[in-house]
Amino acid sequence: MTETSSILSAHRREAVAVEQDGPVLRVRLNPSGKDDTLGVAVLDDLIALLDDLHERPDVRILHLSSLGEDFCLGADRGEYQEALAADPTGATLRRIADKAHRLCQALEITHAVTIAQLHGRVIGAGLALASFCDLRAGADTCRFRMPEVGLGLPPAWGGAMGRLVSEAGAARIRELMLTCDTFDAPTAHRLGLLHKVVPPDQLDQAVNAWTRPLVRRAPEALILTKRMLAGYARADRTADITLLDSHLLTAQLNHPPVRG
Repeated sequence: MTETSSILSAHRREAVAVEQDGPVLRVRLNPSGKDDTLGVAVLDDLIALLDDLHERPDVRILHLSSLGEDFCLGADRGEYQEALAADPTGATLRRIADKAHRLCQALEITHAVTIAQLHGRVIGAGLALASFCDLRAGADTCRFRMPEVGLGLPPAWGGAMGRLVSEAGAARIRELMLTCDTFDAPTAHRLGLLHKVVPPDQLDQAVNAWTRPLVRRAPEALILTKRMLAGYARADRTADITLLDSHLLTAQLNHPPVRG
């Protein structure tokens, strides 16, 4: 296996912990508690899991959380640099970034209702990932940030810009992306990025308050409603250029601005 191909494979189904409880599939990031970033192994595991759900109508709720100190600290920029070093053409990096797009699209269209349970810091790609979930509950101690511009990068992960604008509004997302300011859970709630804010020890209870009634709903009505909502949300994104995200990211990393 070449260095390039090794970046894009390995560790399948080892980067997330999965447990099924009846119709609820619980998916936990960072099962080792050591790495709160969204590396290739995590993307591969989540994409494979969501692909499998097409043949699993018994799974009606996907509950996404993390076993790390934080929900997610963003994409693995170290992997980006490794990918460029192994393949200076940028093709490998584009393939990594395209995985993020595939993952977020899969979250948006899966038949299962997706619930994100957030704690600690939710940064960059971590916020993007959560934004593509249908429902989001966060601890009142959560801290959010979109740091890409401050790092000299375009906010181009998974097509998140369009989704965030659709969920929270262009004016506030513009401010937070340009300033890279940290914001708290009550602010995220006011913006619509969180549906519920509770103390950390009440997060499980808050999520269960959603899952209990959801599993009693008629499956076809639930799926149809979710897909209708996704369709209306996508209608707001008529100028959807998210397929260019991987090219924008690769171009910026491959040709950093000259400072001086």
